[in-house]
Amino acid sequence: MRKFAVALALGTALATTPTLAFTHHESSEATEAELPRYSAQAFFDTTSFQLASSGGMAFSPDGSHVMIGSDQTGIFNAYALPIAGGAPVALTASTVDSISPVSMFAEGDRLLFSRDNGGDELDHIFVREADGTERDLTPGENVKARFVGWSVDKSTFYISTNERDPGSFDLYAYDAADYSRELIFENDGYGISAFSPDGRYVALNKPRTADDGDIYLADLIAGGEPKLITPHDGNIAYGGYTFTPDSRALIYATNEAGEFSQAWRHDIATGEKTPLIQPDWDVSYVAYSPSGRYRVHSVNEDAVGVLHILDTQSGEEVELTGVPEGQAGQVRFNADESMIAFSVQSDVSPTDIYVADLATGASRRLTTALNPDIDGDQLVDGEVVRFASYDGLEIPGVLYRPREANAENPVPAIVFVHGGPGGQSTKGYRAHVQHLVNNGYAVYAINNRGSSGYGKTFFSMDNKKHGDVDLRDVTASAEWLKGLDWIADDRIAIMGGSYGGYITAAALAFHPQVFDAGINIFGVTNWVRTLESIPPWWESFKESLFDEMGDPATDGERHRAISPLFHAGNIVKPLLVVQGANDPRVLQVESDELVEAVRANGVPVEYVLFPDEGHGFSKKVNRIAASEAYLKFLDEHIGR
Repeated sequence: MRKFAVALALGTALATTPTLAFTHHESSEATEAELPRYSAQAFFDTTSFQLASSGGMAFSPDGSHVMIGSDQTGIFNAYALPIAGGAPVALTASTVDSISPVSMFAEGDRLLFSRDNGGDELDHIFVREADGTERDLTPGENVKARFVGWSVDKSTFYISTNERDPGSFDLYAYDAADYSRELIFENDGYGISAFSPDGRYVALNKPRTADDGDIYLADLIAGGEPKLITPHDGNIAYGGYTFTPDSRALIYATNEAGEFSQAWRHDIATGEKTPLIQPDWDVSYVAYSPSGRYRVHSVNEDAVGVLHILDTQSGEEVELTGVPEGQAGQVRFNADESMIAFSVQSDVSPTDIYVADLATGASRRLTTALNPDIDGDQLVDGEVVRFASYDGLEIPGVLYRPREANAENPVPAIVFVHGGPGGQSTKGYRAHVQHLVNNGYAVYAINNRGSSGYGKTFFSMDNKKHGDVDLRDVTASAEWLKGLDWIADDRIAIMGGSYGGYITAAALAFHPQVFDAGINIFGVTNWVRTLESIPPWWESFKESLFDEMGDPATDGERHRAISPLFHAGNIVKPLLVVQGANDPRVLQVESDELVEAVRANGVPVEYVLFPDEGHGFSKKVNRIAASEAYLKFLDEHIGR
């Protein structure tokens, strides 16, 4: 529910994925001569898979195929994956911009997909006709569009766009036959979180601060202004999950009852609120099958999402069999709700697509993502480990220990800082992490104070203290790592993307002797410029962003004080900077200026600029090039 975390977090950072179960396997000690070393290309020749949008229809009308996204050609495209087994069939053939599958239609061979232009995040929604021709349904310059969902009878689909006002997303109903459309909700700066199946209600988020927000309900039939349904005192975070299939209630998130976000039910007719799911960790999401027979939710348990599928008729959870240890998510139902498609991954196994019979729970694997040239048994599971920070606060993170690391053979280490600032490093397959660990580097993916997933008190500890308390957690982690007998205490680097890139540059500028090198990936270096040039589509949560980071109109002096660019003269350790030329969040000029300033110090600086990327990596060739650059830089400056 932290909007800024979603907005600024790097897409390739360690992200939350629901799981069925997780079992940690200890790293076995081995000599370097016994271990195979794999290149970045070997790790990224792993194929990435994703399922169609949660609001769309992932299965073909006859149920014989499921629509997926795959980067098997190096660029994400849409494919039809046979349920009976076999190779996926290409539905799109982009060679430039990555395509994300959205939805099949209820009849025929048409599909919806989205794509932007070179990573600029201005996504448009396209239709692919049965004859293969493609049409942009949301044309226009500087337009950003989002797919919302389908009507119950599948004759209408809904898309939100900011074409009228760059800072607001209006809701349009599209005719599935001829694509004619009608404006059904003119949005006035809210964030759309859910749309009822009967097409009557829109749930709207209105964050006030980083820790406080509200939900409004708009009735498209009765009209009138959206109605506040979460009046409250104090700081309480609210957010919409979904409507019930009968459209009688909104399922929403709230941390009113404790530290964590629970799922509650708001009855639209009576206004009554009742608890639905109350674990001792955050409920990540709640969803229903179209008929409502099945309810799906995930709980973020200490950096591991735990997936639950409830049969609401029997009251029993569906037990899936034939699924390996790992994290499962992206649950999609077929038309008659007899089958689901879903994904499974773990630290040592990339995302694969499975299907399961809901009557029996029996599952089948449809894809093999891991490059067959890599021995999966040689990869390393991460372990959730905590340490006492500078003030005694316990800080969690995920630690990856190379198999050859021991007291006689200490290895260099990397502190990896997630995006956000309110993101979270979680368990799951990350090719760039496994590449570094396989090549002899320990990685500690820290969840410093201000990270999500550990309760609202921990989450709010960094508000308007960025570059201070969060950074001191990160520097304290380096001191903790030095105390491990299998870590080479004179060879510790820092690395991160987006907000993690900012912390990397800040660590080198404000604590110049703690780390021996740094890798800044798409990192903020000038908060004054960044906060004055936020994209217009962030308008609905700008107030919350400014509450957390400070308003540039009044807090410019503090922003300048915490910006590494203005203190680059302090940087004395080697630095690698990675930047996308089309990044709309962290502008290229920030990296250009930092590189120039640090080079003026006579410090080794390497700069990798991708002309066809934005805030993250959409192309496999660029992910490979970046990972090769990470390893080459680390080998040169902290060794193995």
